[in-house]
Amino acid sequence: MERQVKYSLKVQAIRPKGQTPKLYVYFPIPLAAAIGLEPGEEVEWELLDRGELHLVRPNAPAPRARG
Repeated sequence: MERQVKYSLKVQAIRPKGQTPKLYVYFPIPLAAAIGLEPGEEVEWELLDRGELHLVRPNAPAPRARG
């Protein structure tokens, strides 16, 4: 049986003067490490429904063998 790991976080708003606010979501380091996500890597969000997003890594590297 596969164990699900969950991370709770809050969406943050950045409000630059004279500009539209932007929303940011950080990616927890343990979760990034578990999937090999690197700083600067481009990702995409796929909207499944109003309550669920799917993170897509178009250029994800092949998994490394554990030894």
